[in-house]
Amino acid sequence: MANLLAQRVEEVLRPVIGTVLATVSVDVEAKRIGKSPDTIERSDLDAMADNILEALRLVVGQDLARAAAIKVRDIA
Repeated sequence: MANLLAQRVEEVLRPVIGTVLATVSVDVEAKRIGKSPDTIERSDLDAMADNILEALRLVVGQDLARAAAIKVRDIA
């Protein structure tokens, strides 16, 4: 992934769901908002965070999912 924002989102997700799933999640969430990981912009982070919260809630629980979503929103 060349896009720094996509890399940062992946870095946030790695400790929560592992490297492979983090990479897949960034790809899937980018597609859900009509983008590729290489075209993610700061303005996309809120929508991605919302989607990540929903996707992770069942896998890692509400608290970890919410923490990851907050970190994605706060990427600067």
